[in-house]
Amino acid sequence: MKKRYVIALSFLTVFWAWNSSLLAPAPKSEKVKLLSHRGVHQTFDREGLKNDTCTATRIFPPTHDLIENTPQSAAAAFAAGAHVVEIDIHPTTDGKFVVFHDWTVDCRTDGTGVTRQKSLTELKKLDIGFGYTADKGKTFPLRGKYVGGMPELSAFLAEFPEQQFLINFKSNNVEEGKAFSKLLVEFPHVQKQVFGVYGGSAPTNYVLEQTPTILGYTKPQTKQCLIQYMAYGWTGIVPQSCQNHFVAVPANFAWALWGWPNRFQQRMRDAGAQIILLGPMSLDDPGSTGIDTIEQTNLIPNRFDGYVWTNRIELIGPHLNLKS
Repeated sequence: MKKRYVIALSFLTVFWAWNSSLLAPAPKSEKVKLLSHRGVHQTFDREGLKNDTCTATRIFPPTHDLIENTPQSAAAAFAAGAHVVEIDIHPTTDGKFVVFHDWTVDCRTDGTGVTRQKSLTELKKLDIGFGYTADKGKTFPLRGKYVGGMPELSAFLAEFPEQQFLINFKSNNVEEGKAFSKLLVEFPHVQKQVFGVYGGSAPTNYVLEQTPTILGYTKPQTKQCLIQYMAYGWTGIVPQSCQNHFVAVPANFAWALWGWPNRFQQRMRDAGAQIILLGPMSLDDPGSTGIDTIEQTNLIPNRFDGYVWTNRIELIGPHLNLKS
């Protein structure tokens, strides 16, 4: 009996040591890397949010005039400490890409119709600040300030030659991935500006196959990665679905990952993966939650070498820079 006890204790000790964060080397990074979702933008009430909710009609009273997916927004995000800015793209009928969030232009602009069913010329005529209101339509404080403000992607990137962007494909159409890959071939300098791609599985996976130096992720791949790692990550084996991808980790579920944070980070580094720490995940919120309050910055591990997703770069960036 005593021998069995010793064997069991020895096994548990080895098991603990193999998966212990305490015994894993801490990352060398001393400064948090921030991924700014949408740049500096108008924040909005997330209660009852659905995928098709018009968020421009539920913004909080503006404290600035910036809106997402514009060069002004990106510039402010980088100035606030962002290392990467996330942008959304749509193809146009004349073979270009525009930087814009919504599937249709009805919510934010003075136009109507599906974004990708319009030409660049048509989209450049719109006032993309037209629909924003904080008082249920009584006033529209951004109207007239962004007439012709929907950016064409290559022109947008040209304003930030030394910065990186996470590209969000808004459809699941593989043709979108093919068009984006063609852009990377025609303009090789753009490739260094692409931090990664994500969104629709078909275009994302196409770009990743064509350009192995670019990382990315999709919801199905991320879900598979995390479930498989929780199932057998204690062995030290990193699932194929995690390798050479971004691994998006909701901060409130990170504790369930074997070896979080240091051992987990080490394993992902060795597997060619890059961690993106999201905010606390809520099943009733379909949007992208981030580390968006000062209190939530306590969820970031010490010496974290991944990227921290935030919707409030203007708040979180200065705070973390002061902390460091």
